[in-house]
Amino acid sequence: MSNIQSISPVDGSIYAERPVANAEQVAALFARSKTAQFQWAQLSVAQRCQYCTAAVDALVAMKARIAEELAWQMGRPISQGAGEVGGLEERARHMISIAEASLQALNPGDRPGFVRKISHEPLGVIMTIAPWNFPFMTAINSVIPALLAGNAVVLKHASNTLLVAERMQDAFDQAGLPEGVFQHIVLDHPTTSELIGSGNVDMVCFTGSVGGGKAMEQAAAGQFIPLGLELGGKDPAYVRADCNLPYAIENLADGAFFNSGQSCCSIERIYVHESIHDEFVAGLAAAGQAYVLGNPLETTTNLGPMIKPAAADFVRKQVADAVAAGAKIHVDTSKFPLDQPGSAYMAPQVLTDVTHEMSIMMDESFGPVVGVIKVSSDDEAIALMNDSDFGLTAGIWTEDLAAAERIGSQLEAGTVFMNRCDYLDPALAWTGVKDTGRGCTLSAMGFAALTRPKSFNFKTSTH
Repeated sequence: MSNIQSISPVDGSIYAERPVANAEQVAALFARSKTAQFQWAQLSVAQRCQYCTAAVDALVAMKARIAEELAWQMGRPISQGAGEVGGLEERARHMISIAEASLQALNPGDRPGFVRKISHEPLGVIMTIAPWNFPFMTAINSVIPALLAGNAVVLKHASNTLLVAERMQDAFDQAGLPEGVFQHIVLDHPTTSELIGSGNVDMVCFTGSVGGGKAMEQAAAGQFIPLGLELGGKDPAYVRADCNLPYAIENLADGAFFNSGQSCCSIERIYVHESIHDEFVAGLAAAGQAYVLGNPLETTTNLGPMIKPAAADFVRKQVADAVAAGAKIHVDTSKFPLDQPGSAYMAPQVLTDVTHEMSIMMDESFGPVVGVIKVSSDDEAIALMNDSDFGLTAGIWTEDLAAAERIGSQLEAGTVFMNRCDYLDPALAWTGVKDTGRGCTLSAMGFAALTRPKSFNFKTSTH
């Protein structure tokens, strides 16, 4: 039996290690899920809400423990760990609050002599495959709505963040959730693919790379099951001449560098009106220079290591290739002694004189680096923002709401922001276009993705 290890980016040590489930364990787990799901679906939505609320309460009570474990598992500064719990709580409580209304049967209108409705039926057993970068929030996007809709859930978490699945299991167990309704499992990639193609899974909710999404589609071929795929982004920002410049600088520095840039919707490319370009770049570089890169367990640190040395080296190579092709860097990395080749620790970086022929502007970096391009008009900015294989979010910094709406309507993205970024409003659909994937989580629309419609057409009179 093989093991999965969680290697800490803090010091390269093995932080957790768990055995991969064998075939017998997988079969038994999914048998429990199917049995439990039938009974779970018989409960009212209100009853399911009570269980989920208790589980969220339990997770919130673990806030300090979760912050420390996240620092070790994926490098986020312990001072920021509580934000992960706040995010999962906001999303979960919102979905709980709208569950009854969202899952009510639809009435297509009165027709004399008939009773008609369209119900939201659970799909069965949902498998959530969650990533390490925002490990609780990404998982909760599908786990809580799936349970509220009457499904059973099996969570397979990324190897880097094995303990996240265990904490979620602890929370649901503390809530008294019936056995088998929520379970977690440790699998390697080949076993995961076999499982998805086995007929035991009724839907897969996956967050990860484009390559991972393609693997999900291949594994599910012929199963006729829905796939929810969030596959990342290369999210753009446009800073108009009429923006609140100090606010835009502060907001975009956070959007580009928070969590070491390891967010699907982090800002990775910025287009700035020529009239404020130089001032913006100077301010953004100063903001990057001010970060404290270090051990995430120290409270003064606000930028921890990336998930692993290879990830940091990939981004360093993107920067080096861009510089070799004529780009200019604006953050003095000599002030960040931990930023060395082969290290998971990487300083923020701002680049100018970049083009769309460079990897740094076209390929997902998933690191604390951002390229800035000068533009002369809204139309030029729109064309450049849309010049991407991805389409998760796009942000516009302006004081003109009408302009933002006009520009936003032309952007190829699942979410368009004005004067903010890198945030999920749980009342809005979280989705994307192009290689970012397909499907939808959160909002009332998120429930539709986790259920199937069933029509009732009753003729009440035969006379």
